[in-house]
Amino acid sequence: MGEVRAKKALGQHFLVDLNIARKICDSLSGGSAVGGPCTVLEVGCGMGVLTQFLLRRSDIVIWGAEIDPESVAYLHAHYPEFAPRLVAGDFLGMNLRERFPEGLKIIGNFPYNISSQIFFKVLENRDLVPECVGMIQKEVAVRLAEPPGSKEYGILSVLLQAWYDIEYLFTVNETVFNPPPKVKSAVIRLRRNATER
Repeated sequence: MGEVRAKKALGQHFLVDLNIARKICDSLSGGSAVGGPCTVLEVGCGMGVLTQFLLRRSDIVIWGAEIDPESVAYLHAHYPEFAPRLVAGDFLGMNLRERFPEGLKIIGNFPYNISSQIFFKVLENRDLVPECVGMIQKEVAVRLAEPPGSKEYGILSVLLQAWYDIEYLFTVNETVFNPPPKVKSAVIRLRRNATER
């Protein structure tokens, strides 16, 4: 099966730089609090540019959520060992509590048009999600990681920072995507803070 065609309606921009893909995957910690591998859900697997590196790690068990039937077929053909843990459907509609009662970490090259909704879903399930690594639009990443009181600080920043420590990890240029987006991207990491509320 050939390449998957990027669909504008799904906000798809496929990362093609393997070094950046590896760097994103390396930004996610592995292992669980009780020892053994932890469960990780990749949101929007596309053609598996992150998936291929995540599958090689022994400290995680990787699951995927992919809404695009063409991408699902591609992943089934190229990563058959991943197929049983690939959920064909919309991450925003998934019941994480039902599917991952023991908790999960989240990673992905998030579609820009739903990145805020993804973070709101992380917030709703914050007791289940200790960590999240996502590539999003740079402007949004800057806003989320800004300290309180800055002019970039918005409602999502306030809510996320109440529960998570947010790190802006690195900037990603437009040229490493197909098709290239009109803006720069950035990778951020959220880790549940120690505050008990």
